[in-house]
Amino acid sequence: MDAKICGIKDSKTLNYIVNHNNPPKFIGFIANYPKSIRYVEHENLKRLINIDKKKINFVSVLVSPNDEVLEKIKDLNFDYYQLYDVSPAKTKIIKEKYKIKIITALTIENKNDVEEYKKFESISEIILFDSKGYEKSVGFDHHLLNNVPASVNKMLAGNIQYDDKLDKYSKITDIIDVSGSLETSGEKDILKIKIFLENISKIKNEN
Repeated sequence: MDAKICGIKDSKTLNYIVNHNNPPKFIGFIANYPKSIRYVEHENLKRLINIDKKKINFVSVLVSPNDEVLEKIKDLNFDYYQLYDVSPAKTKIIKEKYKIKIITALTIENKNDVEEYKKFESISEIILFDSKGYEKSVGFDHHLLNNVPASVNKMLAGNIQYDDKLDKYSKITDIIDVSGSLETSGEKDILKIKIFLENISKIKNEN
């Protein structure tokens, strides 16, 4: 099981994660959603991610992005766009125009929400099953994913705690996505990140 740490907004935290002995496979940055406390304004984002990211994939998290936003970020150091509230047709256009890998983010409350993955399966490298909370860490019933086939590259988010018994998620998902539980008073906490990455590393070594 791989990991994504989302909502990074300062270089000290970013450098710690990138240079960690067991870094996550993905790091996410909130590129166009000012309602989130983790939002990074464009000029700051440009400076923040202009680093050697080693083997980590940088992810631009986008909610209903318009053409202006997409044009602004097209030359930045991103490997994936994580898209919320974007139709399959628009997702396909974005993928082809910007030659970018896609994480389609679905917000889940019930079984019907999960079934939406079928519309995006052929145009997305990864399907993220997230809670309805967006910037808030809300949970949902992870057993709803039981019928999603193993052929779908799954990412799971929504109120997952950094010090949970994370191995319980390895049967459900390929990638675990954590943000809010790595924070103290709204800021990323290096100690919590350290514990989370060590826990993920243990699971990988056991497998």
